[in-house]
Amino acid sequence: MDSDKQHEYKPRNVEDMSEQIFVFAEGKISGYLSCLLGVLSFLAVLCYQFPSYLTTTDLRAAYDSVFLQNVLMVCMWAALIFSLITFILAKRRKLGAIGAVFTLAAFALGGYEVETGAVEPNQLSLGLDWLILTLLMSVGIFTFLEKIFPKYKEQAILRPEWTLDLFYFVFNHLLIAVLLLVANYFVVNVFGWAANANVQSTIQSLPTAVQVLILVIGADFVLYWSHRIFHETPALWKIHAVHHSVEHMDWLAGSRNHIVQTIVDRSIAMVPLYLVGPDKAALDIYVTFAALQAITVHANLGIPFGPLKYLITTPQYHHWHHSTDRPAIDTNYAVHTPLFDKLFGTYHMPVEHWPAEYGTTKRLPRSFLGQLVYPFKR
Repeated sequence: MDSDKQHEYKPRNVEDMSEQIFVFAEGKISGYLSCLLGVLSFLAVLCYQFPSYLTTTDLRAAYDSVFLQNVLMVCMWAALIFSLITFILAKRRKLGAIGAVFTLAAFALGGYEVETGAVEPNQLSLGLDWLILTLLMSVGIFTFLEKIFPKYKEQAILRPEWTLDLFYFVFNHLLIAVLLLVANYFVVNVFGWAANANVQSTIQSLPTAVQVLILVIGADFVLYWSHRIFHETPALWKIHAVHHSVEHMDWLAGSRNHIVQTIVDRSIAMVPLYLVGPDKAALDIYVTFAALQAITVHANLGIPFGPLKYLITTPQYHHWHHSTDRPAIDTNYAVHTPLFDKLFGTYHMPVEHWPAEYGTTKRLPRSFLGQLVYPFKR
């Protein structure tokens, strides 16, 4: 577009975050690790004791209990070791103390040798196990990648508003069972008439890779239009603006979603999965791909994706969607692949540039409750 060619792309200036930067041998890194592992270990022991109320049915069926208990053992002892390091190195030992207290409480409740409690039929539960596993893996994988391959080296791990986005991460993961229940109810009752057993059987007979491709294209089509409608409908934009209010992109930024948005996204995404009816292997591959991609595209990653950038959405691609640069506003709606942005004229990818600023043109409240009620205020 001509407006794109005339636009002057400016480099991003990241504000000074030197006070938040982790420095080795200060005890800050060990303090946060001790706190994280200690709290997660304590919550994991609670999951073992009250599986019916704190864990998700689908995950329970897939667990390797011996492996998970070994992981729990490593986390608990690591939390205590990091706590000790914090007490030796740090002037402020609060985080190390918190990690030690939660870890010792986990040991008191049975630790990594805790017996699993009785599993009773229970349709609704907190997805505490889902929260623990995803947080542990996300921190371990994406924090590492962002430090090795950062787009913005000056951006600290504990960048502004990281606690707000962590709260969103926790909130949305704990509600996973409720969200799935609502999504399943919506899909079955609204689209049940459209499901065709013969079509599903034919699709299941296809190679797994082909089934996954069908899921990617089908899901991306409905999510593209859902996303676009949220942008182009004023009342819905106020809901979606919560997600766009993030001003520092990293792996945690994608967690900031209004609860209404989360419910709609989960329900809409279920429609093609339900109608296509793939086999379990294809569904598992797609769900894993979608979850990892959702985190990756928001991450502070400067990895060159090469030709892949024409096939899948990448951090640079989705960062432009979050940009306040005028040519980028209301572009790059696609979730999985640039295909539908190309087809429907909403593609924006100046390969040599990255956004100068992120966020919304009108700044939103900076608290969870403020953002929760924001869409309903005149």
